[in-house]
Amino acid sequence: MNFLVFSLLVVYVVGAFKFWSGFRRTNFSQGKLYLTALWPVLVLNKSYRQNFTKALKG
Repeated sequence: MNFLVFSLLVVYVVGAFKFWSGFRRTNFSQGKLYLTALWPVLVLNKSYRQNFTKALKG
């Protein structure tokens, strides 16, 4: 159980860091902190997912 929680935390942090680093590649101009913190929920939205993918490709 602890390994699962740790793994999910690592995935969350890595995803947030990559999105934060590549934010300039997205179509977003505001809400960097909000969009980074909520990426696991927002990634369900098609538009956000496309921008998230752009941010990770850099």
